[in-house]
Amino acid sequence: MLALKNVSKTYGKTKVLDDISLSVHPGEFMCIAGRSSAGKSLLLSLLVGAEQPTSGTVEVDGVDVKIVPPPVLQLFRRRVGIVFQDYKLLLDRTVRQNVSFPLEVCGVPDGIIARRVPELLKQMNLTQCADTLPRELSAGEKMRTAIARAIALKPLIVLADDPTANLDRSETETVIALLNKIHSGGATIIFATRDTALAASLGKRVITLEAGRIITNTQSAGGRERRADPAGRPQEKHEVFKDAPTVRTESTQKKIKVTPIGS
Repeated sequence: MLALKNVSKTYGKTKVLDDISLSVHPGEFMCIAGRSSAGKSLLLSLLVGAEQPTSGTVEVDGVDVKIVPPPVLQLFRRRVGIVFQDYKLLLDRTVRQNVSFPLEVCGVPDGIIARRVPELLKQMNLTQCADTLPRELSAGEKMRTAIARAIALKPLIVLADDPTANLDRSETETVIALLNKIHSGGATIIFATRDTALAASLGKRVITLEAGRIITNTQSAGGRERRADPAGRPQEKHEVFKDAPTVRTESTQKKIKVTPIGS
């Protein structure tokens, strides 16, 4: 489970997030809606430890991200795929090379890369663009490339930061369909958007932010909110930690584990 507990974030005298508390269960598809500067992107950054709260705690499977050693935090981030609104593509690399990049950085064997990348390009309808540079792509093609790269390592959690902001209606529908497909494969999806109408139309839980505070938390009756383990019980952990050193706090001792890459 991902959990923010009474989280606030202040820059100087400006409070960007104010006393945020929420939980995200494994297998959930959750929307975070709000206008620009509402705090959506910052909230996503806090979830992966890229930012630290001024007060409160951010926990992953019951572990305070603040106490996770840097090497373990880096491994945890490999199990989280991030889709950026402005794509963050490598401009001097082709679509194929952009999608391959995270696999190469993580030392995935060439044979696995050779199988995985064409699968992703086909899934994203990008096979015809495989050897194309980003400057030659449409906005929709860039976003689908960004999504393919984000899920290259088969993440358990996908954070999508306003991925439809620059897309037309047709491409928006395509991106939503892809996120739903990734979700149906077992990933937890956190979808941030400034389009409150779009968020409301998806039939998912919607957290609405305004001026850094949660003003609504609407739980849809539809949609799969939790995965079950083989025994049929609701799964309470994302299980992103495996085979990592013990982390000790004053009151408890927890083993942080990180799933191996390339399996």
